[in-house]
Amino acid sequence: MTQTPSRTARTSHRRRAAAVLTCAALLTAPALSAAAAPPVTAHARVVDRGVDRAVAQRALDELAATGAQGAQARITDGRHRAVLTSGSAHHERSTPVPRNGRFRAGSITKTFVATVVLQLVAEGGVGLDEPVSRYLPGLLPDGDRITVRMLLQHTSGLANYTELIPTDPQAVPTPAAYEQVRYQHHEARDLIALATDRPLDFEPGTSWSYSNTGYLVLGLLVEEVTGEPYARAVERRVLDPLGLRRTSLPGDRVALPPPHAHGYARIGGQVVNVTRLNPSVAGAAGELVSTTADLDRFLDALLDGRLLPPELLAEMKRTTEVSPAYGLGLTVAPLACGDTVTTVYGHDGGIPGYLSTALSTEDTGRRLVVSLTTAPDPGEFRGQAELLAEAFCG
Repeated sequence: MTQTPSRTARTSHRRRAAAVLTCAALLTAPALSAAAAPPVTAHARVVDRGVDRAVAQRALDELAATGAQGAQARITDGRHRAVLTSGSAHHERSTPVPRNGRFRAGSITKTFVATVVLQLVAEGGVGLDEPVSRYLPGLLPDGDRITVRMLLQHTSGLANYTELIPTDPQAVPTPAAYEQVRYQHHEARDLIALATDRPLDFEPGTSWSYSNTGYLVLGLLVEEVTGEPYARAVERRVLDPLGLRRTSLPGDRVALPPPHAHGYARIGGQVVNVTRLNPSVAGAAGELVSTTADLDRFLDALLDGRLLPPELLAEMKRTTEVSPAYGLGLTVAPLACGDTVTTVYGHDGGIPGYLSTALSTEDTGRRLVVSLTTAPDPGEFRGQAELLAEAFCG
């Protein structure tokens, strides 16, 4: 029988916990980006111990006070769950952040797209190590040397298109200039062409560099193989079977469905509400809208083996020497918990106005989903280590 640690022991452990998850959106702010985390070093045993809501709430309050406009978090530990909010849903007035609020999940979209691609692999419609040119001839100048696996794992060498266009509101000089770009429609093929006008960052398969371009290509691959828009394939294969009714791939819809908190940026010295935008700029790399409940259900189902056969789920979680912290659409990262290390799986997301992360232990016994709305003048985002420690350190 596993003995649940005492409250005193747990508190001591949390104080010693050092979160090493540098890939989480809690630690990064750029739109549609992620940073590599250190390689996995060990696994920690999961104990059904419950969630100390007071500790988690203090950590979330610290995040809201030092960087975020608003925050919501869902922590699951075995049969126990805590749903918490902090900060304000608006900059202009003190409105509570909705506990069931929708938000732009950014690059968490990639895990959904990767899941569908791997389902197609399971069905024999796609080969992981086949060149992209087999499915999308002529799309990529180096399509004969770039495989599906490389796109999924960010080892293709493709330039990152989001570094070539103004996706970050704070990089735009004036609010008027931002108004000119925030509602523009973007075609995936045009964004891919923008990236492929640049030379490869490295020889395919020899290094790792986060590239949103690769996931736009994967969206087109899904469309080519299934004969339907990639968003419809995600809906039919993932959202509908899991009952994720509050999750959507909005295409050109600029409004975020209610209820939701608002995100802000300071542009040219002025506070601008950046909640409304045309998410076609993100597409299959980051347009997903969801909730903490839906993302929690998705991650639980994925890692529990309900969406992929065991051998392909293992491929999704597998890291390599070239890609030590990223599998196939899935981040793999260690959290140092005192003298032990807990490995977590998931993804982060960043898009104007919103930062998010969805993480789980391998056995899904502990899970954390967080959404932060950005403040006009973001700070240090203190409290993140404490929140991660409460969620994952026993």
